[in-house]
Amino acid sequence: MKKFITIILIIVIAGAILSWAMALNNKKDKEAKEKMTTSRVTALGDSLTYGLNDRPEGGYAGDLQRVLSKKHQGIVKVSNFGIPDQQTDGLLHQLKYGKARKKLSDADYIIMFIGTNDLIESNGGNLSEIHQAKIDQGKKDYLNNLDNIFKIIRDKNPDAPILFLGLYNPYPDSQKIQSVVDEWNDTSRSFTDKYPHVKFIATDGILKEKSAQYFSDSLHPNKKGYDLIAKRILKEYSFN
Repeated sequence: MKKFITIILIIVIAGAILSWAMALNNKKDKEAKEKMTTSRVTALGDSLTYGLNDRPEGGYAGDLQRVLSKKHQGIVKVSNFGIPDQQTDGLLHQLKYGKARKKLSDADYIIMFIGTNDLIESNGGNLSEIHQAKIDQGKKDYLNNLDNIFKIIRDKNPDAPILFLGLYNPYPDSQKIQSVVDEWNDTSRSFTDKYPHVKFIATDGILKEKSAQYFSDSLHPNKKGYDLIAKRILKEYSFN
């Protein structure tokens, strides 16, 4: 009887030791996984961030997630909050009240591609004729909105690098539109230089010609065009 009880005790103790060892192993595995870097990217902007005409691939943001996931040990998560037709006043509202606000504090990187619709709408809804006075007023509103947007971002997340993408000329054959885009980008670059941890990334000139090779419609890139934008981001900025 005593021998039987001893055997039972040995089995119980062995089981307890095994359970403890397994729990310790699971803990180590969990800690190892946690050590693997999880990079969180929050993408903000309009249809160009949304990836219009390149769904479900996700435009340049989707390209970044795929490339960075291959290059980096760990997980890369891109939260895409791009909204087609959005202007800076819409993004400001989104960061005050929308789901994107909650993601700001957790973001390791923030990407913004905004301003195309501000420019077009300030000119009357298209770029067939350039109305400089209207564009100048639109730019003032744009900069005021950007200032408030950056304040919100920095209040929620003081340190995450912000990659601010400049505008490209969707009509590269038009010198008048090119001059406006150049002026808009120069203003944006000067503005973003005032803020710490902000990198201005030029996209103009990537889509060198207006053709089906790069564009899916009069404004938006196709998959190849979005790929070029993603490659420019990766060329200009080294994600750690």
